[in-house]
Amino acid sequence: MNPNPAWHDTGKAVGSAIVGHWLELFDFIIYGYFAVQIGIAMFPQADPVTTILSSFATYAVGFVMRPVGSMVLGSMGDRFGRKSALVLTMMLMAGATCATGLIPTYNAIGLLAPALLVVCRLMQGFAAGGEWGGATTFLVEHAPANRRGLFGALQQLGTSLAVTSAALVALTLNTILSPEDLQAWGWRVPFVAGILIAPLGLYLRNRVPETALFRAERELPEHPLREALTLHRRTVLTIAGIVVIWTVAGYTYGTFLVSFASQVLEVPSRYALLGTLTGALCNIAVIPLAGWASDRVGRKPFLLTSAAGFAVCSIPLFTIMAQARSGISVIAATAVAGVFSGLFSGTAPTYLCELLPTRVRYTALSVGYNGAVMLFGGSAPFIATLLVRITGTDIAPSFYVTAAAVLSFTVIACVRAPDPAKAIDR
Repeated sequence: MNPNPAWHDTGKAVGSAIVGHWLELFDFIIYGYFAVQIGIAMFPQADPVTTILSSFATYAVGFVMRPVGSMVLGSMGDRFGRKSALVLTMMLMAGATCATGLIPTYNAIGLLAPALLVVCRLMQGFAAGGEWGGATTFLVEHAPANRRGLFGALQQLGTSLAVTSAALVALTLNTILSPEDLQAWGWRVPFVAGILIAPLGLYLRNRVPETALFRAERELPEHPLREALTLHRRTVLTIAGIVVIWTVAGYTYGTFLVSFASQVLEVPSRYALLGTLTGALCNIAVIPLAGWASDRVGRKPFLLTSAAGFAVCSIPLFTIMAQARSGISVIAATAVAGVFSGLFSGTAPTYLCELLPTRVRYTALSVGYNGAVMLFGGSAPFIATLLVRITGTDIAPSFYVTAAAVLSFTVIACVRAPDPAKAIDR
């Protein structure tokens, strides 16, 4: 007999949130690491920058559906339970990812290839729209009152582990396969393989009980989305403003930098991927420390430090990379970005949950977060590439990151921090 069933349930919640989140985000992120190969396979061939633009434009399409997914799946989570929505997101993500790896090339089926790719990205985006907010809500609501910062940080480890594992897979394939084999079939392997590990995530999520806070709600909302966008509209907009730098920096230093370093800076792909891996490892090291410390000194100082760091350091980091054009400079830049991102990732999940009541937390959190991801993060690789092309300046992507950092710093500074002792239990 389990001597402490509450802690046993909490442990299962942590495991299911991290593993499930990792599986879904791995499926969603892997596209960015093979954007060059996908662009060549699925679009008419042109100059390298145009090919990358086409691929990243399709990448951004997936983010258009994220707010839609957040509204539908978030409302489902607030009305019928967090578990049911999270299980559905995983099924949709796994199916769309596998299908992406099976699409024939443009040379084989013409314009149907990019059309099918867009459909798969739309489905992935819909699923991702319900994943982050649901997993965050689920874990923070399961956490002990005095450990919510740490538990929210552990949830975000799923994202960093997804980036790390995706980078490792991409690095391994780039190392063991010739460029010809990688282009012909190698890039498809992680997409098809994603369907094989999805059952593990589904198994774990099905075995975790619903959160006590959700079960304690006496009257569930009939229209969570309407309530979130009327009674809590200002909070939803605040959440979007807070996470702008988080999503822009993540997709710029993570996804975009791999193609940018190899195609524009002419740094070998393996070094670009190694840089992404280094940044993710720095992120993983900082996240739990920031979450743990936030339970003692508050969340807001870490968020402000992160935004200020990106605002001050992004232009110098891109300048160093543009001048050095070396693997070492890329690795150093992503390591610094990984530390700043870790400060944000370790505290933001719990901080954002504390801004919202239980009855519409899943919906409002998902809508605010995914709205920012769609407008600023998902388009970051495309905007960054376009800035390089328009300005002719290799450091142009840093201007976008700096502007995002200033915006988020301003919003965070103006928000009155909630009382952690009372925020969640309402």
